[in-house]
Amino acid sequence: MKYMITTKEIRKKYIDFFESKGHAVISSASLIPDNDPTVLFTTAGMHPLVPYLMGEKHPAGTRLVDVQKCIRTGDIDEVGDKSHLTFFEMLGNWSLGDYFKKEAIEMSYEFLTGAEYLNIDPWKLAVTVFEGDDDAPFDNEAKETWLALGLPENRISSLPKKDNWWGPAGQTGPCGPDSEMFYWVGEEEFPPEGSNVATDEDNWMEIWNDVFMQYGKQTDGTFLALDQQNVDTGMGLERVVAVLNGYTDVYKVDSLYPLVELVEEISGKKYEEHTLSIRVIVDHLRAATMIMGDNLGVAPGNMDQGYVVRKLIRRAIRHGKKLGIEITFCTKLGEKVIDIFTDVYTEVEKNKDFVLKELQKEEEQFSKTLESGMKEFEKLLKGFQMAFEKTGNKITEISGKQAFKLYDTYGFPYEMTEELAKENHLTIDKKSFDEAFEKHQELSRKGAEQKFAGGLADHGEMSTKYHTATHLLHVALRRVLGEHVEQKGSNITGDRLRFDFSHPDKMTPEEIAEVEYLVNEAIARDYPMSFREMTVEEAKKQGAIGLFGDKYGEMVKVYTVGDPSGMPHGNPEEDTFSKEICGGPHVERTGVLGKFRIKKEESSSAGVRRIKGVLE
Repeated sequence: MKYMITTKEIRKKYIDFFESKGHAVISSASLIPDNDPTVLFTTAGMHPLVPYLMGEKHPAGTRLVDVQKCIRTGDIDEVGDKSHLTFFEMLGNWSLGDYFKKEAIEMSYEFLTGAEYLNIDPWKLAVTVFEGDDDAPFDNEAKETWLALGLPENRISSLPKKDNWWGPAGQTGPCGPDSEMFYWVGEEEFPPEGSNVATDEDNWMEIWNDVFMQYGKQTDGTFLALDQQNVDTGMGLERVVAVLNGYTDVYKVDSLYPLVELVEEISGKKYEEHTLSIRVIVDHLRAATMIMGDNLGVAPGNMDQGYVVRKLIRRAIRHGKKLGIEITFCTKLGEKVIDIFTDVYTEVEKNKDFVLKELQKEEEQFSKTLESGMKEFEKLLKGFQMAFEKTGNKITEISGKQAFKLYDTYGFPYEMTEELAKENHLTIDKKSFDEAFEKHQELSRKGAEQKFAGGLADHGEMSTKYHTATHLLHVALRRVLGEHVEQKGSNITGDRLRFDFSHPDKMTPEEIAEVEYLVNEAIARDYPMSFREMTVEEAKKQGAIGLFGDKYGEMVKVYTVGDPSGMPHGNPEEDTFSKEICGGPHVERTGVLGKFRIKKEESSSAGVRRIKGVLE
């Protein structure tokens, strides 16, 4: 397939344009947020930058630009239409107390319409602005800026808060009006004179959103002006590439269509005749591959991110069976995903063996489960049909007991039963299923997807203590087990910490005791905590721990436990215990932590161990 413009070209144009406007380029953060228990995945470019949007100084400055890897699981059930994707790339530019509405809109318009950039005909653009309400006034500045740029007034729609307001992510925090940009996708080459987003929504596709964070929502529900006004913009890369190539289907873009063609080849089915199943396979295996191939990648499992990965793979496999695919195919798709992204996100190539091994293992395991579960489900349907023929009463509900039997006896996930029920116009007695499932603690889909509660982790006193404890634990593990130990993830609440790290073997009781001893000695020394901003190279020279891949910008923040002038060795007899690249927050002195105890050491995934610890 030939393209007028590709994802690679738009990535480069976007970065080059904003660099020319004084923006520092920052790398994509991990798909798996570090030290944030409120969210399973990085869902937007905003997420890794929340501390800086709240006022903390960013090492790279006040103007930033990036291409961020994102995962959104809330839309999994919507995947199969033309626009929803689980994994996608978000182009973003940021002003941290620097420029505001006028300059942001002017830059957006220049990038969209400039001949050397996207070269969009202004007549094919429409925008929206916030209409105002009791909390905040009509966004006249945004509208006047668009008018001054030459956009006709009838192309500017004023919409309410549900359409043109962002945030806060939680109950309180930064928020504000936004101005969204739309591209004409109607059948005619140009929109009619009176067409705009408010009157003709189906013919306009959103391509960019400029968010103006100028208010802070308070606990009493009121909105106060922020001391630092920020701009946060987001442009979905795949969607923009699609519309600029004349497609309303994002699966036609160059980072997705090769996967569509591969599924066609494997299945012998045409995309136009089987769009739903082919889209689900492509989307889900692309997302699963990128999650597992991340710097902090996880394997399929029964909890948190691993649960989502497992669900994605299994749903793809089921749709493969619907297409009549009888051979294993997940690794072929995974390999193609890695080929597509290897030059952009080098970590996926580095983790290729791990990704392909896990895909193969999950497919082999689930194919057996699926076969037996499908047979049982078909028996259930036949029973319903026989009962209808006998009594004339149509059964429209699967009992909780029947759904639980599919799960318990055949290993058939509830979500799979739910999806099959929907396809056959049936419901499930969820309440009785939950009662039967009460003793089983597997994380449900709803629990996984609703875990997102905002961009900020709990920065309460205990959570901050546990965050500092992870630094002590990390360096202690490296001292006891060796420098191959790297953090693979962490989850912190006000009650405990969970720390995943690379290590091939189960820790011995002696090793666990030694790690506990080192951490508690560091606490007893009452080391001061401090941080300095420096280059990545300087951080390396100073012995700081970090994932030195594509994660960091040129400048980083390094937290030191002890004397910043020394080298860290995880030895409590020395003045410098630890140095680690981190965004914070931390306690002022380690002595406030109390006593640290490891409650459990277990396997997390292949080559990754997990420690659960508490402060007493």
